Amino acid sequence: MDFFLSQNNLLLIGVAIVSGLTLAWPMILSKRAGASLSCTEAVQLMNHQHAIMIDIRPAEAFAAGHIPQARSVPASEIEKKATHLPKNKPLIVVCDLGRTSGSAATRLRALGFIEVSILSGGMRAWSTAGLPVTTK
Repeated sequence: MDFFLSQNNLLLIGVAIVSGLTLAWPMILSKRAGASLSCTEAVQLMNHQHAIMIDIRPAEAFAAGHIPQARSVPASEIEKKATHLPKNKPLIVVCDLGRTSGSAATRLRALGFIEVSILSGGMRAWSTAGLPVTTK
């Protein structure tokens, strides 16, 4: 008990707790947003469960190149356009680098979508993997 009451040890305990929370925080946030999928996992989900890619980039970026059959739902319009998305199919949220898709996935979950994942690395990872990109 004396260990916990020593002022030096309290400082060390505080640092350990803060460090642990700092390490755990990204994992906690990712669980709220949904699973993070690699490009290969995303393709498999699209092929086997007919997952729908939701591209949350601005319309100009979508027009410059996007994943074939992806739906353009800019992040600022998610609440408005979510009514046109099927709730019975998995959704995969795509952004430029995979950094902003987590918040969009969280908003989709709040709107009642159950199977929501994010594409790890976003469009850059998709292009780097040599997967198809279209401008149609």
